[in-house]
Amino acid sequence: MFYTIIGTQWGDEGKGKIVDWLSSKADLIVRYQGGNNAGHTIKVGKKIYKLNLLPSGIIKNKKCAIGNGVVLDPWALLNEIKKLKKDKIIVNKKNFVIADNVTLILPIHKILDEINETIRGKKELGTTKKGIGPAYEDKVGRRAIRLSDIKYPTLLKQKINNLHKFHESKLQMYNKKISYAKTYRELISMSKYLNSFSVPLWRLINKLGNSKKTIVFEGAQGSMLDIDFGTYPFVTSSNTISGQIFSGTGFSIRNNHKILGITKAYTTRVGSGPFPSELFNEIGEYLGTKGNEFGTVTKRKRRCGWFDSVLVKQSIKLNGITDIILTKLDVLDELKDIRVCVGYKIKNKIYDYFPYDETLYNEINPIYKNFKGWMEPTYGISSWNNLPKNAKIYIKGLEKLIDSRISVVSTGPDRKETIDVKKILMRI
Repeated sequence: MFYTIIGTQWGDEGKGKIVDWLSSKADLIVRYQGGNNAGHTIKVGKKIYKLNLLPSGIIKNKKCAIGNGVVLDPWALLNEIKKLKKDKIIVNKKNFVIADNVTLILPIHKILDEINETIRGKKELGTTKKGIGPAYEDKVGRRAIRLSDIKYPTLLKQKINNLHKFHESKLQMYNKKISYAKTYRELISMSKYLNSFSVPLWRLINKLGNSKKTIVFEGAQGSMLDIDFGTYPFVTSSNTISGQIFSGTGFSIRNNHKILGITKAYTTRVGSGPFPSELFNEIGEYLGTKGNEFGTVTKRKRRCGWFDSVLVKQSIKLNGITDIILTKLDVLDELKDIRVCVGYKIKNKIYDYFPYDETLYNEINPIYKNFKGWMEPTYGISSWNNLPKNAKIYIKGLEKLIDSRISVVSTGPDRKETIDVKKILMRI
């Protein structure tokens, strides 16, 4: 069986906990896009782990992989492995592999990210400035350095020189300097260790799939940050929807696949960009405080708003989602009245989808449906029967609005704080 974990909103939906749950039965957990610009927070007992590159299954010593659709910062990866070692979690060839054709993020990419931010000026796109976008640009431009390249000193030196020569004029224009020799030396010094994890992942993953092993594909960001189907240009630099698992890993098996859409019971977003149901009042502040809404990577405060059923329904269609997993229901516990966005009014026209016409973004007026709050604690509840009546009405109302079943409800960060409504987790 194969499972893809997808965030249906703008990220931060709680994917880490669900992947951690699924990983107990998985034979392989795979990252297939993005880089260390995404963060996953996992709570196991009283211990909290924060991961940026490594798949969440590594916490339970499960076999994990980074696919070719990821752009990999080798310095960040080594730091993450060192941090886990301090927590007695050892990363080695037995529990971790990297696609040999993965693109590397170099120090020059972080500098280019800073330059690009300067060029954009006030039009802040919310980049983490970790070099993700420039690395993808070099990949598409066929200038990238891949993991397999750093085994060969002569080839590596040539490719580094070519890369820096291509970007030299931009670096000079903004008075930025970087040591090509230092980049070369450091990559050579880490080459043997990094390539000890290197495999032709496409072969391994298809072999496991054909052997009927359980594979979990771990999405790193929300669907509405997809480079093609997100709220462009306020998006990330990769495809975040489920179709990316095939090109981002080389996996080719389409059957026996469940796509689980992780969905927060309200909506949040980090950085700029359209957000129709955003709240600029005390309720928005309450959601941010109660939900501890600060970015795992950026530490920036997340913008908060009501659940947007239009956005989530669109995401479900784009991803082919089979089951919704609703998270952070407990954050709404103290609200007397709850609203859900059910449509958009733009220039006297009603939309039941999010339009990609950028000129309409600032014209969107949300249409709301009202629900009564339950004013009772749901934190930690693990049985559907124990939920307050109005909480059940809210969940059932969301199911109808998004035209999809909510199979799991999360009521806290711990694995035990989960309601398996449709018994899908029990069957895994």
